[in-house]
Amino acid sequence: MKPPHSASRNGLICGYRFEAGTRGQELGLDEALEWLAAPGPRAPGEFVWLHFKLSDAAAETWIRKHLPVVPEFFEALHEGSRSTRIEDADDTLVAVVNDVSYEFSFDPSDIETLWVHVGPHLAVTARLHPLRTIDVLRQSVREGHVFGSSVAFLNRLMHDQGDVLLRIVRKATLQVDHVEDQLLLGRLQRKRAELGQLRRVLVRLQRLLAPEPGALFRLLRRPPPWITPEDLEELRQATEEFSLVIRDAAELQERIRLLQEEIEAQVGEQTNRSVFTLTMVTVLALPINLVAGLLGMNVGGIPLADHPHGFAVIVGIVVTFTVLAGAWAIRRRDD
Repeated sequence: MKPPHSASRNGLICGYRFEAGTRGQELGLDEALEWLAAPGPRAPGEFVWLHFKLSDAAAETWIRKHLPVVPEFFEALHEGSRSTRIEDADDTLVAVVNDVSYEFSFDPSDIETLWVHVGPHLAVTARLHPLRTIDVLRQSVREGHVFGSSVAFLNRLMHDQGDVLLRIVRKATLQVDHVEDQLLLGRLQRKRAELGQLRRVLVRLQRLLAPEPGALFRLLRRPPPWITPEDLEELRQATEEFSLVIRDAAELQERIRLLQEEIEAQVGEQTNRSVFTLTMVTVLALPINLVAGLLGMNVGGIPLADHPHGFAVIVGIVVTFTVLAGAWAIRRRDD
């Protein structure tokens, strides 16, 4: 069942209700509010997931008015810092997850933010632009993936984000391998720009995607009471796997830096050779230009003007000084 038209006007992208051991059932905002307002206890692991697009001006207002969302979630929406983190706010998990846009093209501006609110029976996600990880998660839900709890939903989101980042690092590694092969062949056209763009993307990924260790440590030390030990262990493993991918990205960034230094060294060497060649030509042409300039002066007293072998003498002088200048230039090159 597709969400009703009234729900889509409030920025809802998709909504699902999950029961432990069963696949998600699609629902709209009216059905979600009715389920949340129903009296009586709910079964363990039963929760609703609502995913919103914040580009709809009515989305945030509707969330504030109708959903039991903690104020820290809205504070995270408007604060300047967007580093990845998971925090405990009044026994509710509030996460800021940075992800790549759906049409990721290794541009630093393709990194966007997903805001997550996870309680015992309600999970709310919101984003401004289409994101790769949340789309993968939506596809897995449509294919019937089962979540045992709302924290299991968050763990799957973290795992999917790690997988997306891993594919990005692998693709970047292939590009770096290609640049390295071209470097060994002496083909440097546009390679410096490609490496610079890759390095900027990896730096931004590392800065935004690396989870804040302080917030994560506090969460793992004092988790909300409704989180089971199994879900907490899964969350710990997800963050550890994600940290390993971040480390691989840092190592690739260091490799790119070394390649850039090697390219700069080769470019500098080529520049030095070009400057030396230009200097050699200038030095070798100096005696000829000097003698030609002196003998071309339209004044009296030009030496050897009436001598029968004057031309040969001048040529000999020019050749002698040219050979001496060339020998001096070669000695300077060897030094």
